[in-house]
Amino acid sequence: MAVVRAHILVKGIVQGVGFRPFIYNLAVSYGLTGWVLNSSEGVHIEVEGEPATVDGFIADITGKAPAMAKIESVDVQRMPPEDEGRGAAEAEGTAPHDFVIRHSEAVEGAYQLVSPDISICDDCLSELFDPNDRRYLYPFINCTNCGPRFTIIEDIPYDRPLTTMRAFTMCPDCQAEYDDPANRRFHAQPNACPVCGPGLRFARAPQSELLFDLPDHPIDATVEALRRGAVVAIKGLGGFHLACDATSEEAVARLRDRKKRFGKPLAVMMDGLETIERYCRVGDEERRIVTSPQRPIVLLKKRTDLAPSVAPHNNYLGVMLPYTPLHYIILRLSGMILVMTSGNLSEEPIAMENEEGLRRLGHIADFFLLHNREIYSRYDDSVVRIIDGQMQFIRRARGFAPFPIRLPEPGDQILAVGPELKNTFCLTKENYAFVSQHIGDMENAETLEHFTNTLALYKRLFRIEPEYLAYDLHPEYLSTKFAMQQDLPKIGTQHHHAHAAGVMVEHGESGPVIGVSLDGTGYGTDGRLWGGEFLVATRDSFERAAHLRYVPMPGGAAAIEKPYRMAFGYLYHLFGPEILERDLALFERMDEGELKLMRQMIEKGINCPLTSSAGRLFDAVSSILGVRDVADYEGQAAIELEMLADFDCDDAYEFDLAVEPTGRNPTDLSEAGGERVASEALVIDPAGVISAILLETDSGVSVSTISSRFHNGVADLIATVCDRIRRRSGEEIVTLSGGVFQNAYLLRKARLRLDRLGFRVLEHKAVPPNDGCIALGQAAIAQARKIAR
Repeated sequence: MAVVRAHILVKGIVQGVGFRPFIYNLAVSYGLTGWVLNSSEGVHIEVEGEPATVDGFIADITGKAPAMAKIESVDVQRMPPEDEGRGAAEAEGTAPHDFVIRHSEAVEGAYQLVSPDISICDDCLSELFDPNDRRYLYPFINCTNCGPRFTIIEDIPYDRPLTTMRAFTMCPDCQAEYDDPANRRFHAQPNACPVCGPGLRFARAPQSELLFDLPDHPIDATVEALRRGAVVAIKGLGGFHLACDATSEEAVARLRDRKKRFGKPLAVMMDGLETIERYCRVGDEERRIVTSPQRPIVLLKKRTDLAPSVAPHNNYLGVMLPYTPLHYIILRLSGMILVMTSGNLSEEPIAMENEEGLRRLGHIADFFLLHNREIYSRYDDSVVRIIDGQMQFIRRARGFAPFPIRLPEPGDQILAVGPELKNTFCLTKENYAFVSQHIGDMENAETLEHFTNTLALYKRLFRIEPEYLAYDLHPEYLSTKFAMQQDLPKIGTQHHHAHAAGVMVEHGESGPVIGVSLDGTGYGTDGRLWGGEFLVATRDSFERAAHLRYVPMPGGAAAIEKPYRMAFGYLYHLFGPEILERDLALFERMDEGELKLMRQMIEKGINCPLTSSAGRLFDAVSSILGVRDVADYEGQAAIELEMLADFDCDDAYEFDLAVEPTGRNPTDLSEAGGERVASEALVIDPAGVISAILLETDSGVSVSTISSRFHNGVADLIATVCDRIRRRSGEEIVTLSGGVFQNAYLLRKARLRLDRLGFRVLEHKAVPPNDGCIALGQAAIAQARKIAR
């Protein structure tokens, strides 16, 4: 009978997902001999048997792979049968006709993809609450199908000695499971039980004013503390959460005050879908995502409120299901809905280690629930929303990173350091872009340290030594300053071009496209603050075809935190001193001295940078309407304006358009930013829209109607400008990116209008439209420029 042998290399997320046990059992079921091993380049398999049997086995590798595996490639090499086949088998201590799992090996320079952390599976959940199971209520139960992965890995290949679980030696029972091919914990690297694994510790914060007695058991103490209104810092998979009773206004207010997070919505954790559906409207795709193994926070339309200050002035609630055994135990025993917000002070990275948590969160939390399984990489919760059946990232982290994004073509190894706000970095290798988990706002030393530590981990895991570095043109960004200190060839990228390039590379497009990049701020090639941009862009260069008219930002960055300053900037710039003679409610709410100061700033050009930002226009309108004068968090004024809009309203304000000279020499190519400088551009003037808003406010038109007409006007504007550009230069593809497109109302309306005009509309799928996409775009630009050169 003919016998064939095949060597198979499987690449992708094939380690940490039960892949070797799957291969072992599959080979045994086919009666094949050979071996499987983990290496730092993937999973290697050799099998020997009848040709049809080997072919069936190879087909089943992809057809029956574990649910959490993501196979990128299967490379098969046919080989002569190994008649002797004894040397390797004897070295493994097995018979030559067995199929075996061999010891892992490292291959110099090779790498593999790494699994994100995975929520607890149904089998482990069943055991967790089975009083007869030896892991009953054990908060670190896991198997090959679930549990910690990325947060415990220090290096590859993925084996226990290269994870933080090496601190825990398996007991005989756990070791027997680990060695048993028929057990689902066969080669489960984090395998543990109450006898040999990590444990919990409960601690009182020294500053806590809550002096009541609590039970001795850490979980019982946690549940009782939460029931009595305490704030508890709970160490989880990738760092700490700050938890409290989501139905207690007193508890939520206490948490907000201590965390210095005064208006931004707080995420909540509910025990199951039935509870979620009691408080929120849940569509089919939302149901699929909220229950998925990734378990992100999903923004859902409210049915009824919890404590009023959980998500004030917002129609949505950020909800997640439990994703660790510890979460399930706490929610089952307490019967509570919990606020579960990142364990940090606003603008700092989440606390990760026990001592760090006690030090940094001791003035926020009353109590701590700690564990002794070391976290190697900080890992925030991912946040998504569903818009017209499509998932949009708001924050990409747990459950998704570090899975890479496929690039259209292979290129050099590039480090893109990302922006200032919502920072991620991106490393490229071959056909992959490894976009980091959410790092945060690069405005302090703690976040910079998180950035550098995570960068070092990604470089080590994926064996990347960057050959080039891409950075944002803004000279004051911490990420840019970091880039300038690196001894690598550097490629400067313009912020809004990076937005467009990020969409292009996700969809395998090289351009030209019409890149609509609308956001709060980004450094322009003319040294001004851009943000209302329509670019004709390829991946390596762009032309600024249209933009919002420049207006002053009185006080610079202060105008971001105080939208009333942007409102005044718009009004005074567009209408001059005469506007002060109008009896506007806005002016009555402003301090007379500050109003005078802002007028002087604008007239003298002192601390008053010019901006074309669409985000700042939304802020201004929000303040003019009395919706939000002072923002407690980024984007608050625009978000609350969106919440008031009625999607059924089709009326719209109309923006004025005019072709104007750019005042720049079209022969000068801006090498730093890749701009093809044009002699003229289409300038969008909001004066008519602002005038209409003032008139309708005076006439008593509702804020909801005005908000709807403003949003519809911006959607019409997007379609009109894109159509004008297409008539001039023929582009049929439009990319939508920037934080403004987190506005679901605007995105849906803009999509409808562009679709009617026959455009092909591209949006982000794998990264957020906010600045979390910038690093990917920077890497795409740098790679394209390298190819172009």
